[in-house]
Amino acid sequence: MKRFKNILYVTEVNVDQSLSMERAVSLAENNQAALTIIEVGPSGAGDPQPETTARRMESLEFLIEPYRHRVKIHTVPARGTVFLEVIRAVLRNAHDLVIKPAESPGFLKRLFGTNDMHLLRKCPCPVWLLKAPERAAYDCIVAAVDFDPLKSSAAEQALNLEILELAGSLALSEAASLHVVHAWEAFAEKAMLSRGSSTAEDIAAYVENEHMLHQKGLHMLGETLRDRIGTDAYNTLSPRFRLLKGPAQKLIPALTVELRADLVVMGTVARTGISGFFIGNTAEAILDQLACSVLAIKPPGFRTPVKAAE
Repeated sequence: MKRFKNILYVTEVNVDQSLSMERAVSLAENNQAALTIIEVGPSGAGDPQPETTARRMESLEFLIEPYRHRVKIHTVPARGTVFLEVIRAVLRNAHDLVIKPAESPGFLKRLFGTNDMHLLRKCPCPVWLLKAPERAAYDCIVAAVDFDPLKSSAAEQALNLEILELAGSLALSEAASLHVVHAWEAFAEKAMLSRGSSTAEDIAAYVENEHMLHQKGLHMLGETLRDRIGTDAYNTLSPRFRLLKGPAQKLIPALTVELRADLVVMGTVARTGISGFFIGNTAEAILDQLACSVLAIKPPGFRTPVKAAE
């Protein structure tokens, strides 16, 4: 499935970009997409010095020269705050994917740095952050979906299906295994236990009913994916469904370690997100703990607070 048509690659000077660049070029080739490379230098008073601009362009050309024969690459030098300039480029040029090496974690030992988290929060198109060392080929892809089986909205369903389609498309192209993961909690269980007014049988029945509702919801997502991509592709993909009982922010990162996942595809506005946040609190907690690359998707109707020009 061809998904992306206008890809924006963001350079990251603090890490080795060879495999990240290879992935961006391969993705552009496979999707017959336009590929633009943006390199954002620091802003400063007055016009940039000609020699500084020349060095930046020379470095950028050195990065992309090995790939010139494979795809047409447009280069865009910019100055300013990285995440702002990237989002403005997305808005001006209708890019449908931002792909970038993850920032060096430094002494904080966190996967995502400041610019990366700002992109995850505010970039209107999908953001693919590649953790070094990026693998040349993926073996395991995780699709993390979130839903309320009793009051799922159309936007929630659309986001989950986009997650599944993207993860499935990548898994097929990489010949990787696909694990569809959903974490659920029986939120009234603790209250029922603490009050002491419910019998053990009543509590067990409530928990089992919640389990069945989430299991049914996950099954329905799988069937919808089958309808969207076709039975042959679905059977080739052969996704594995994992229903986890407990907090998503703990269980999903732990599962990615257990599976040795290469990529997690997930939404960045969770069902439990706080109104006014540009990223769900559960989603952000998960992202903070991931030790692999991530492809993060906004829900339909998301509007970035960044303006195309300021």
